[in-house]
Amino acid sequence: MKVIWTILPLCLSISLLAQEKTTVNGYIKDSQNGETLIGATVYVTELGLGTTTNEYGYYAIKLEAGSYNIEYSYLGYNTVVRSVTISASQSIDVELSEESIEVEEVVITAEAEDEKVTNIEMSVNKLDIGVIKKMPALLGEIEIIRSLQLLPGVTSVGEGASGFNVRGGSIDQNLILLDEAPIFNSSHLFGFFSVFNPDAVKDVKLYKGGIPARYGGRLSSILDVRMKEGNNKKLTINGGIGAIFSRLSIEAPIVKDKASFILAGRRSYIDILSKPFLPEEQRDSGLNFYDLTFKTNYKISSKDRLFLSSYFGRDNFVFGAQAGFSWGNSTVSFRWNHLFSERLFSNLTLYFSDYDYKIQFGDDTINRFDWNASVVNYSAKPEFTFFLNPKNLIKFGGQAIIYKFEPSNAVGVSEGEINDISLPFRYAIESGIFVENEQDVTPRLKLNYGLRWSFFNFTGKGNAYFYDEPETAGDAKVLTGSQSFDQWESIQTYNNLEPRFALKYQLNPSSSLKLSYNRMAQYIQLVSNTTASTPVDVWTPATNNIRPQIADQVALGYFKNLNDNSIEISTEVYYKKLDRIVDYVDGAELILNEFIEAELIEGEGRAYGLEILTEKKKGKLTGWLSYTLARTERKIEGINASDWYPSRFDQTHNLSVSAFYDIGKRWSLSSTFTYITGTPITFPTSRYEQQGYVVPHNSFDTRNNVRVPAYHRLDIGAILKGKEKPDKKWYGEWVFSVYNLYNRRNPFAIFFRPEGSERPSTSQPINTEAIKLSVIGSFIPSVSYNFKFN
Repeated sequence: MKVIWTILPLCLSISLLAQEKTTVNGYIKDSQNGETLIGATVYVTELGLGTTTNEYGYYAIKLEAGSYNIEYSYLGYNTVVRSVTISASQSIDVELSEESIEVEEVVITAEAEDEKVTNIEMSVNKLDIGVIKKMPALLGEIEIIRSLQLLPGVTSVGEGASGFNVRGGSIDQNLILLDEAPIFNSSHLFGFFSVFNPDAVKDVKLYKGGIPARYGGRLSSILDVRMKEGNNKKLTINGGIGAIFSRLSIEAPIVKDKASFILAGRRSYIDILSKPFLPEEQRDSGLNFYDLTFKTNYKISSKDRLFLSSYFGRDNFVFGAQAGFSWGNSTVSFRWNHLFSERLFSNLTLYFSDYDYKIQFGDDTINRFDWNASVVNYSAKPEFTFFLNPKNLIKFGGQAIIYKFEPSNAVGVSEGEINDISLPFRYAIESGIFVENEQDVTPRLKLNYGLRWSFFNFTGKGNAYFYDEPETAGDAKVLTGSQSFDQWESIQTYNNLEPRFALKYQLNPSSSLKLSYNRMAQYIQLVSNTTASTPVDVWTPATNNIRPQIADQVALGYFKNLNDNSIEISTEVYYKKLDRIVDYVDGAELILNEFIEAELIEGEGRAYGLEILTEKKKGKLTGWLSYTLARTERKIEGINASDWYPSRFDQTHNLSVSAFYDIGKRWSLSSTFTYITGTPITFPTSRYEQQGYVVPHNSFDTRNNVRVPAYHRLDIGAILKGKEKPDKKWYGEWVFSVYNLYNRRNPFAIFFRPEGSERPSTSQPINTEAIKLSVIGSFIPSVSYNFKFN
């Protein structure tokens, strides 16, 4: 906690300096529901300078005394122009409307904003929730994570795989934040749906590179999801009814324009619908997922505002009373916004996050098995934004996180005899401080530079083990001893400096060049050697035997707008170098293994590629084309003859096309097409035959030596909107979709087995066959009904 309080004197000194300046500040909001707008633009016409609102819709800009025209704009909203005369600091809150209002100070513009060309951010994708809702929906449910996979550099190893991969990284290298709290498993139903209820989501932003210094802890990406604050104008009810699950959200003011809330829930009910058709012994089965999202906020004064957010979700796969497993996330976030002055904005976040899973076999006390595991963390995170002047925006702060890992609480009972095979808890503390500055050097040149210092302490209570390196590379390490440590006694510490840099050079009003570099350190990781990550994989901290992973990434991009900003084109190339990444010895045992560190091997990795994104933003026909050409490789001593080999996430070509077409005011059509090179997989190169059995063998110790066939899929959708009337309270729409239209059986994995069901005689040859496993084997039509009441 010392890290957090060291920044307070700096905060107070800046506050005193800021009070001497003349500033225009305030919040920009949606006029219909009072939601603050993230990234709205404030532009002073006379100076040709401006700023944008932060994550809480707040802006501040330093101006000399005088008269100005200030434009307030946000994509999809009417631009408001305010004429102001400034002689002292003043606060101006602005509400923007989606509708055309013919009054003197409002200017209606048809131009799309040129944010991607003029903004310094690169390798960043921001999906509007309205666009996500237009996409073809699997089983009628709008899906955020799957929508991100239609963008450059974002992939998955296949249908039924949890999480997503960014620029060749594994899924644990993505930091997923829901109102600042980390989500350790972002998927429901093994990756088919995400944990984010679209009715409760306000903003979705994915950083793939050029990651600002305020973010840390993961190597590949930051997915920052912000929840709605709740309508502070009037009661609003949203919902959807589908074939296998439904959702409902309620948002309303507690005190109008001062406090509001939103409560949103979802549940699948395929188990309820199928119960009458199941045998009697299976009617206790529970195959479902559900989640509940809540947020409230209270404006104490013009300088203070409080937020409380929470999420609870769970997946249950219970097969009768005999067996089953479940997993889920729980988070609680408390945030306090405070203005030390007009130009010094602060936010203090306190959060709790818990991810756990449970496995159970047997329903009596004589023979049963129970296994629970979890990762819990608590954090305090103060952040400050100082609007120094129109050319410099400074952010600084820190964070402290306490981790508690429960690898397994496992107890087996056989014929009444209890066998406790639990593994001990593990503890760690992660902290960091950062400072960054976004600077307009000239009208053409903009920089963002910063530095993050991170510190990690692997602590007791527990035993630390010590190993010698094996005689042969690629073998398990040799245990040499152990030492016991008391609670919070330091076992091993690490620290890293993580520089960040971004540059944007404006070539002309419609095009720009951008360059970025970032170093990231990751101190916790997922231990898994399966084809795709599963909900029961184990999270582990850096220890005295597992060093933190490090990644250095550089990216260069060209951004161009055409046809009055209606078409946006971006091209980026990147190179990412990874150090201390972990792989596993052949035949590694990762489950319930107290000496798991002996099975892990450190190595290096690299990922590089080309990403192209072309978007059409205006007109009846809109959409985008995304293409990625990439390579992801690893090199681990003792694996693949100690040579480079493609990682499990290597996909050479990734092409996706998303299109939306409006037919009049009520009908809209959509389609998405995806083509991805098959992922690598390891095949045997020879075999042994013994007593009628085939034993596969990899003679050359190659890793990922074959690729599964390419993945491709076409989805289509249509939305029929209800008739609009001026004073209509109820609004509804029908959503039709077909997933996997042409019935493609995309391979998830390939395995081998002997032909036939009988064991051949010794005189007969033994033939084997390759079996292709497809998670989705046919097209899936669906229809759902969405509604809104206000």
